[in-house]
Amino acid sequence: MSLAAVTLSASGASAASHRTPASKTSATPRLPRPTGPYRIGVVNLHLVDSSRPDLYNPPQAYRELMVSVVYPARRTAGYPTAPLMTSGTSAGFNALAGVDNYDVPSDVTIDYSAIKTFEHVGAPAAHGRFPVVLYSPGLGDVRSWDSVLVDQLASEGYVVVTIDPTYDASAVEFPGGRVAPSRLLEMYAQAVADGTQTQFLEKVVLGTRVEDTKFVLDSLTRLAEGQDPDAEHAPLPTGLGPALDLGRVGMFGHSGGGFATLEAMYEDPRIKAGINMDGTLEFVFGAPTNTNFSPVAQHGLTKPFLILSSDEPDACTAAADPSCAAVLAHSTGWHADITLPGTLHGSLTDAEVLMPQLSAVMTPKEIASDTGPAPTAAVVAVEQSLVSGFFDTNLR
Repeated sequence: MSLAAVTLSASGASAASHRTPASKTSATPRLPRPTGPYRIGVVNLHLVDSSRPDLYNPPQAYRELMVSVVYPARRTAGYPTAPLMTSGTSAGFNALAGVDNYDVPSDVTIDYSAIKTFEHVGAPAAHGRFPVVLYSPGLGDVRSWDSVLVDQLASEGYVVVTIDPTYDASAVEFPGGRVAPSRLLEMYAQAVADGTQTQFLEKVVLGTRVEDTKFVLDSLTRLAEGQDPDAEHAPLPTGLGPALDLGRVGMFGHSGGGFATLEAMYEDPRIKAGINMDGTLEFVFGAPTNTNFSPVAQHGLTKPFLILSSDEPDACTAAADPSCAAVLAHSTGWHADITLPGTLHGSLTDAEVLMPQLSAVMTPKEIASDTGPAPTAAVVAVEQSLVSGFFDTNLR
């Protein structure tokens, strides 16, 4: 794998029109087809950790999560295709992340549940043992919001486990249709009023995500041993447990999920390699302040990691973010930081491919606020190449 400088040319991008959309309806966007040799299966698991309370919901003496296990499938005929989001998750994403993270107008509703992935629900797993990669989304985002990278990895022979951070994510839909809405903004506002925002970000946001990651790995161990960790004991796809090679575990994440990735690597020896996509490593909401560095920023890593950054002025780069400079300086394992020219924060999520298809309901300015001037096809190709190449090098 080469980690030489990456160049994305914007010369092929068409000039943006400045018209105002005349309608609030649009064609359903499509995701690009994965290019690996494997078909893809998926199963959603409801996991309950009774060993700790939920810091987002203090009266609750347990923490519950939804995860998706996306894996190479033996065959997919007759197994339904999974949507990008459930209807409950789509509604919550529209209300929070769509508006706050991706500049979708508040009077525009996008039916993300109508967008199909390439994952087939319950399909039997392919024969063999495959490396396992965890995925953690950005603050307010949901576990499926990097399906382009997740499905590509699964098509290339990885089991990818995406983790929803309950009460942080815009919405998490549990079996039976129960939806847990985000409490992130209201709790942060209260922390600001109390002067405890640093502690909130450290203990509730990052601490919860890292503990979630450890618990998911524990649950995957049970799955690999032939147990069913699902709270309702829903049937598992044939051959899924034996397909997990938990001696080869990696992790990647976007924004707050990238922060969680490197911190989880620092705390849990089971995670062998990781990618932080555009996530600061200090306890701050917004632009870096050069204070309150995380443990991983202060001490570095001995394991391989990649920082993959957008072209934003405050992206996680050595030049723009002191906490990211710190982890690079303090790490003794292999590491690299790469910036993708002509990209924005949303370019490292499914926004890169979906938002440009919504010109019927979003203005060119709104779309450009998510993805930047670099051509989508080039951005996706480079991201997939770097993510797959990194894990091929470090987990194969």
